[in-house]
Amino acid sequence: MDLSSEQRAIRDVVREFAVEEIRPTAAEGDENQEFPEDVWDGLAELDMTGMTVPEEYGGIDVGSLTYSVVNEQVAYGSLSVATALSVHCLATSCLAEFGNDEQKERWLPEMAEGRPVGAFALSEPEAGSNPAEMSTEARREGDEYVVNGKKQWITNGKRADVIVLFAKTDRDDPRSITQFVVPKDAGVEVGKKEDKLGLRASDTTSLIFDDVRIPAEYRLTEEGRGLSAAFHILTGGRIGIASQAVGLSQAALDQAVDYAGEREQFGKPIADIQTIRHKLADMQTKLQASRLLTRDAARLADAGEDYQMAASMAKYFASESAVDITNEAVQIHGGYGYTTDFDVERFYRDSKITTIYEGTSEIQKKVIARSLLD
Repeated sequence: MDLSSEQRAIRDVVREFAVEEIRPTAAEGDENQEFPEDVWDGLAELDMTGMTVPEEYGGIDVGSLTYSVVNEQVAYGSLSVATALSVHCLATSCLAEFGNDEQKERWLPEMAEGRPVGAFALSEPEAGSNPAEMSTEARREGDEYVVNGKKQWITNGKRADVIVLFAKTDRDDPRSITQFVVPKDAGVEVGKKEDKLGLRASDTTSLIFDDVRIPAEYRLTEEGRGLSAAFHILTGGRIGIASQAVGLSQAALDQAVDYAGEREQFGKPIADIQTIRHKLADMQTKLQASRLLTRDAARLADAGEDYQMAASMAKYFASESAVDITNEAVQIHGGYGYTTDFDVERFYRDSKITTIYEGTSEIQKKVIARSLLD
């Protein structure tokens, strides 16, 4: 699917940044479980932290296809960085789409510049794939809401200063889920930082709300409209995750091709061995199919058409393919692929999360089947 000259230019700039600035920090960030803040500031200088912010509030509002291209290139450098960026953009998307003029003016210009960082707080310990089961409550008291509850698996949980929160205004009524914007300094406590299989440079924490008081004007949607808003934003977010899976897969394939051309066994490069060539062929085919599915979903979104099924197909196929492609990259590297001396080991660990967050593969298949049958 052809990109415009402007989209190709953005792709090339972000790819260069990913190779020269993001990739060199990835192994250290993974080992130390520390996010590369200098890289974040570099993305902000490239305006990437304002991708989903309208121009009138300091952003560049790039559209779904360009957003997909950027996510792919950032993930080529580091999935941890790409995930942090996409969640920040989820938060700015919520404010841009559901906030009033005052809320947008208050939060978006600075978030477009990269600080404060945004977080998206939907999941809970007992409410993952079914957010209607959440127990976090925002109780109205005069001109304030009092928030109590716990959110789990929050990307940027430690780094973020602005949280888009989903809570029930009536704890016993799933129809009362409402969307709020909450400054962390309102009294939000950062809980345990998760020690994860992959995505280790991206902080994932719980957020604890214990009688946190926020002004009523921090409510983003009418009471009871929050869940539909979350689903709408997450549908677009699935294009971003599919794009990240594509970028990670491309990185794994590129390294597998390079290694196969250099590594010799039985007196010749392993790239001359038919079994290895077939592996590479399968990897390239899955990668290209993933990219085309992802860009088709983005094209539909930009055209204002129904893209729910397309986004779920892209997210499902691209994420499952990323697991397969990174697995084969490790296999091609042999014993070296199982060590931290080569990036493919990290790619393999990172790939699994793409099948889980922002809707598991099982949820994506449910959405696809429902779209077909309805």
